[in-house]
Order: sequence, then C-alpha cells, then structure tokens
Amino acid sequence: MCAAVVAEIEDLRRLARRRVPRMFYDYVDAGSWTEQTYRDNEADLQAIRLRQRVAVNIDQRSTRSTMLGAPVAMPLAIAPTGLAGMVHADGEILMARAARDFGVPFTLSTMSICSIEDVAAATGGHPFWFQLYVMRDRAFIERLIERAAAAGCPALVLTLDLSLVGQRHKDLRNGLASPSDMGPRQLLSLLSKPRWLMAMARTRRRGFGNVIGHAEGVTDMRSFAAWHGGHLDPSLNWADVDWIRRRWGGKLVLKGIQDPEDARRALDSGADALIVSNHGGRQLDGAVSSIEALPAIVDAVGARLELHMDGGIRSGQDLLKARALGARGAYIGRAALYGLGALGQAGVTQALQIIQRELDLTMAFCGHTDIEAVGSQILMPRSR
Repeated sequence: MCAAVVAEIEDLRRLARRRVPRMFYDYVDAGSWTEQTYRDNEADLQAIRLRQRVAVNIDQRSTRSTMLGAPVAMPLAIAPTGLAGMVHADGEILMARAARDFGVPFTLSTMSICSIEDVAAATGGHPFWFQLYVMRDRAFIERLIERAAAAGCPALVLTLDLSLVGQRHKDLRNGLASPSDMGPRQLLSLLSKPRWLMAMARTRRRGFGNVIGHAEGVTDMRSFAAWHGGHLDPSLNWADVDWIRRRWGGKLVLKGIQDPEDARRALDSGADALIVSNHGGRQLDGAVSSIEALPAIVDAVGARLELHMDGGIRSGQDLLKARALGARGAYIGRAALYGLGALGQAGVTQALQIIQRELDLTMAFCGHTDIEAVGSQILMPRSR
C-alpha cells in the first residue's frame, strides 16, 4: 500500500482520524455547545485577504523571529494540550522533541500524560514552557510551580479561561467528561485501533503524570477520577495571578484573554505576554474568534506587552495574518495533534514544516523576505 501523501495540515487530520480512537480524536477535533466559535476561529482567518505584490526581489527569505525574547525558527509555538499522550503513546515527549529539533517552543499542559520530569529527561533538558491551571489545592499548585522551575522551564503559561469546563457534547457522549464514565463502547473504540493500541502497550505512561502521585490523595486513575470532578477553582481572580507571579521567577504568560479590559488588567499584573485565545472554541461558544478579538487588544496594550494568538491556525497563511494584525507569535494545538496522531513525532515535524513552507511562500508572494518586516501592509484594506 502506498504511503499517504501529506501536503497540508488537512491531510494529517484525515490520517489521524483513521488512527486515533474516536474518543481521543473527538477530544482534539471538537468545540463546546454548537461549535460555532471553534468554526469561526478558522473561518475568520480564511476571510482575511492578502495583498499580492510582484517584481520584488524575494530572494534570501527568513522566517526567523523571537518569542519571549528567545530565537525561534518561525513565530510559532506548540500550544498546551491535555491528553496528548493518549492521542499517541508518549505524545508530549514526541511533540517536545519535534519542537526542540525544529526550533520552536513547546508548551506542556498541566493535564498531560507525560510528566514535567519525563519531558525534561527525554529532551535532554532542553527548555520548554509549562502551562498551569489554577486549582483549589494551592499547595499542589505551589509544587507544580516548583517542579516547573526545577525542570528549567523559562516560561509559565497561566490559563485564565478554564475555572469551569465548557459543555463539550462529544466528550459527554464519549465518556471523557469524567474518566470514570468509560465503558464497553469506549473499550471497543480502543480495540479498533491496533496501531495505537500496540504503541500504548509499550509505554508506562497512561495516566496524568503531573497529577497522579503529586496531588493529595491521587495515587492512581481511580483516585484521579474522584479528584477530577472538583479540582478546578471557580474563584480564580486577579489576586491569584499576583499570588502566582510572586512565586514564579521566570516569564509569565497569561492565556485566555479576549477583551481589551482584561488585557489591560494583564498588563497591570506584571505579565510578560498574553495569549489572545478562546481555548480553541472549547469554553464559551458564541465568543468571538481569536483573530477578531486581536486588533482591539493590540490597540489597548500592544505597544507595552508582547501579544500572542491561539485559535484556528492551520496554515502558514494563518500565521502570517496573525502576525500582520499585531501578534508577535501564534500557537498550534490541533494542527500539532493531527500530526502526532497521524505519524507520531514525524507527523508533528511535518506539521511544522508545512506551516513554515506556507509562511515562507505567502510572505514572498506579498513582497517580503523577512518576517520581522511584515505588518498590516500585506493585507487588503478591508481586512486590516
């Protein structure tokens, strides 16, 4: 049988859908409620029109930039995504290695399967960013912060838009709303993917590595299921951001900002950067897309705070549009997970290669050779 030809991220998505058990594929490729915001994240990026230029010297191009002051091969990071280690065995390790080798940041989720220590050891101590959820158990949060610092993480990405979990219909139907809801139907889904099953059989990492054995009373998946239902803290507020900033010695990034007023609060909090994000359309359905929210936040704080964007990035063109509208960098979550589910580490690398190639070509067609010189001038006036 001929190997599948991978030309774009959509090819990786289709391959991942065939290879990943439905419950975990749906966890990746779904939003909340009607999924309107999830769809808008992509559609609003696609609606932006580019300004093509000709007879411009476009030799010697560069996509190199910086994010949080560190050099990157292109202004893109891999977003924190829970359960990556269930999309593919040792998934977070594979994504971290792909990001390291390519030259872009990787962000490890609190709800990862591979632990902070696992990823640090498997990547030879190469620095990665760590994403933090605020939970009721503040002692556990302090230990997570200490573990991230001990692993050499230079940036803490604090998620602010998940103090409650959005209503995700596919997760409810698949039994992923609670780990204790899985039954025979879910087991059959796992057994239907032998390639996935064999890879999972070869790894010891099948639980939530940052939680099990670290949170009080959580020693295995059974006790995790009991802990899972009430671990998030709906009382999260700006005082908690200050509390975390005082305990963290590195760069602090606030994720989940959609409103200029919240962006100004982020600036006042002393954060180093913020991520314009609606959690991939997985929280408040009906919220505006990330790219629609971006310009107002640029106007509010863009001159004083580094801005990143997350949501809907499926191509190098999307990345270029985000950059043109004022984002210093952007993130891929689903695009990286499609690659992971399709082909493991090689698939994540392919996703990064596809996006960089598309970024390079689109930049050139718009008459530019250096990503650092790109601004809103590459967009048609009605798209600015």
